[in-house]
Amino acid sequence: MDPLELAGVLTGLVAVALTVAEKPLCWPLGMVNVALFALVFARARLYADAGLQVVYFGVCAYGWWEWLHGGRGGGRLEVGRVPARVALALAAGAAAAALALGTLLARATDASFPYLDSSLAAASLAAQFLQARKWLENWAVWIAVDVVYVGLYVAKELRATALLYLLFAALAVAGHFSWRRSLARSASS
Repeated sequence: MDPLELAGVLTGLVAVALTVAEKPLCWPLGMVNVALFALVFARARLYADAGLQVVYFGVCAYGWWEWLHGGRGGGRLEVGRVPARVALALAAGAAAAALALGTLLARATDASFPYLDSSLAAASLAAQFLQARKWLENWAVWIAVDVVYVGLYVAKELRATALLYLLFAALAVAGHFSWRRSLARSASS
């Protein structure tokens, strides 16, 4: 197994486990994780995924700040629900981005699975934004995306990464239930 892929797998597992536990340290570790996977995906000619990792780096910095200072009075951010208008805007933006990026990659590169790769990248970016705002719905998007990514990575013979995304899906299920309990505790306070 490629050492970069292994390092990405390990940092990814720890980062998502910290996210489930609502620990802000998930964000700087996530920055290390996405830097590693940018290289792994570029080598595999999954260019949308590689580019996504670069964007994730910035979203991780944003999420780190939001979790520490984006709450009431500049305090820690609590788990909440995504407003419907934001969900619709994110879905429309992700669909448009997937189509545009998929078309670009299909026409201008030797990308593998350009439309699937682009769709997953766009949905992942939407999920990452939801997570940065600590909205519960991020986990549902992650579950769907991670399950599809497992098949893509198996097809690309990135077996360790496929296993990682299977574990990510399981962690996303755990994250959903954990954050739902956190949201209920906040609502009852």
